[in-house]
Amino acid sequence: MTELGFLLLLSVFSSVMLYFGFRVLPHDGWQMLATLPIRLQENGQWQGLNLTWYGLLTANAYLAALAMLIILLGAAEVPLGGVLLLALLLLGLCVPASRLVARIVEGKAHTFTVGGAVFVGIVATPWLILLVNYLTAYQLPVLTTLAAIGIAYAFGEGLGRLACISFGCCYGKPLSACSPLLRRIFKHFNFTFCGDTRKIAYADNLAGIPTLPVQALTSMLYVGTGLVGTALFLAGQSASVFVLIILVTQGWRVLSEMLRADHRGTGKISAYQIMSLLAIPYALVSAMIFATSAGHPVHLMLGLQNLWQPEILILLQCVWLVMFLYTGRSMVTGANLSFHVHTERI
Repeated sequence: MTELGFLLLLSVFSSVMLYFGFRVLPHDGWQMLATLPIRLQENGQWQGLNLTWYGLLTANAYLAALAMLIILLGAAEVPLGGVLLLALLLLGLCVPASRLVARIVEGKAHTFTVGGAVFVGIVATPWLILLVNYLTAYQLPVLTTLAAIGIAYAFGEGLGRLACISFGCCYGKPLSACSPLLRRIFKHFNFTFCGDTRKIAYADNLAGIPTLPVQALTSMLYVGTGLVGTALFLAGQSASVFVLIILVTQGWRVLSEMLRADHRGTGKISAYQIMSLLAIPYALVSAMIFATSAGHPVHLMLGLQNLWQPEILILLQCVWLVMFLYTGRSMVTGANLSFHVHTERI
């Protein structure tokens, strides 16, 4: 497959996913994926455990990000064992951090924050790469690896914002509270969420009210940046990729927080905005320090061959399942189930 064909395939896949998400996910029926009966209650009904579209879409996003990382670093001839070890270290650090940082900043034990997890990842990743290089013989090129991780993150969060649409979180301000310019721009492109069990409903009573489509804007910007970054990476421009990804994603996080209506902690400037502002110079300094490690040749077919192996495909499925079970079990909604027999069919 040529680089152009790969980019076109990525573009079509991402566009279809985002179009589907923007069109259907705010509507009724797209929050709960399934409900499992787990405990019989005294009234004869079963207590149910809700499995959510949020979890499925989040697991899909992690899967896409990990697959992109394997392809890109494989194309740069980075040893697959080192890639997998680093990926597992990052997942082991950032996934728990997504809940821990939310608990610290927002005081909530049953929610996740991508912004907090990303900040932890940006700070830790260069040192994790150096740790892998020190403890193993893989010797990952630092800046090339950082660039690939940046692209994987951009695709992961871009697609992962579909999960936020499903749950009704990370929502924008009501159009009625925006400036006349924003109201004109988003008059025909906004989100109106349905359902009392979505966060936008129980946290701010904004169900049924048109809001700024912040999640959609984030998705389009991040996926678009990921595509541009992929093209640059395949051209051997690792330093440019890393700088582009950090400036766009973290700069947008600072700006987009001003358009959101959900609780982001106390103060006019949220802790997540501060994290992003700190992450930008930290990442740029890291790029300058490790600039000499850039410039590895890139061969796309090597990366695709890395991905298309039975053990890698099984690993990706396992990661998907773990992420779905971790993020897809709803902790803030419940269900009561009852069962009956269709006597007319006996």
